[in-house]
Amino acid sequence: MEAVLTVAPDPEDRWKPRPVIVTRAQDMAGCRGMRMGYAPLVALMEEVAARGLKKVALIGIPCQVYAVRALEEEFRLDKLYVIGTPCSDNTTTENFHTFLALLDEAPETISYLEFRADFRVELRFDDGRKKLIPFLSLPISKLPRDFFPLTCRTCVDYTNALSDLTVGYMAGEGDQWLIVRNERGEELVALLGDELVASPPGSSGKRAPHVAAFITNVERAAGGLPLRSMPNWVRPLVSFLQPRIGPKGLEFARTRLEMKAAETVIHLRREQPGKIKNMVPAHVWRLLEAYGLRPAEGEQKEPG
Repeated sequence: MEAVLTVAPDPEDRWKPRPVIVTRAQDMAGCRGMRMGYAPLVALMEEVAARGLKKVALIGIPCQVYAVRALEEEFRLDKLYVIGTPCSDNTTTENFHTFLALLDEAPETISYLEFRADFRVELRFDDGRKKLIPFLSLPISKLPRDFFPLTCRTCVDYTNALSDLTVGYMAGEGDQWLIVRNERGEELVALLGDELVASPPGSSGKRAPHVAAFITNVERAAGGLPLRSMPNWVRPLVSFLQPRIGPKGLEFARTRLEMKAAETVIHLRREQPGKIKNMVPAHVWRLLEAYGLRPAEGEQKEPG
């Protein structure tokens, strides 16, 4: 390929995403890491066309990939490879700095953050230190109710279904999780050769109680971020048990998908009920049947 469209850190703020066209392999290393904020990545396709680039890869989150697929024929490319990541809710860079300030007394020294599949957030610092924070100890209650936009709170495509290849942690247990969706995805994986060591993902634990508790908390939050009602003295115990007996591997991925499905319906019913029938596909309702969330009158499209 001739170029890769992705995001790099802004020169003045390492957490702010900056859309870039990478044309040298060695420059991809500078795009490592997680960014938080909004980046008009797809707009770079105009520059791709102006420069006459014809074989392009794009690395994006689901909402970016949807836009790419909708406009793909207009790009007139010889080949387009789409590499997606599972999404994990976005917010403004300014909001994210507020979150970092709640996690550590010196937020400006945090160089890395990841929401891990073992129910903990990992922080790394400029001096080499690491810090793990259980999900249940995150200061969610101190964040504004609109910390995540409604578009993220009602997304039903965490797995980036329109990408050729999805790469992320969601069903991994320390390793990355790959979803190879088509021949173009197979082509990308084949390029790794012996560098890729692959094995089937594991699966253990039970998601149902976690999803049910999440639904209750979202409903109680009345449109804000999920409330956690357990007493403070219980949280360390639950935080100790979650990585050990909680859902892992594919079951963790199913947990997140069903949580997002429920969150979508709950928030749309509260804030945009007229959009439910167009924004909630049939398979999402099937996921929610086990939790008693079923479509009401007018919440599904008429057959045919």
